Amino acid sequence: MGRTVRVKLEDLPPLTDAEREELRRLADIPDEEIDFSDIPELTEEDFARGVWHTGHGKQQVTVRLDKDVLAFFKKGGRGYQTRINAVLRAFMEAQRKTPAE
Repeated sequence: MGRTVRVKLEDLPPLTDAEREELRRLADIPDEEIDFSDIPELTEEDFARGVWHTGHGKQQVTVRLDKDVLAFFKKGGRGYQTRINAVLRAFMEAQRKTPAE
């Protein structure tokens, strides 16, 4: 499973003056001058294979977890709630595929 990491803008380190200048320089380049030659053109087949994700939305809840379970997920650093959600989602999807007894 891929790893999803979400950060808030305010949690990112501030841009340096050099980074700000580089962003200004890039923003000033007209679209016609941007070289896309190393990016393949998307075909109808590419779009046909695409999957639309509408997002699931989030709801804040309170849940009680065993201390060792929470410690395990927190040991991975930031994003532990997202990892817990991913494990719960994988379980939910596996249950959906299993015929009810």
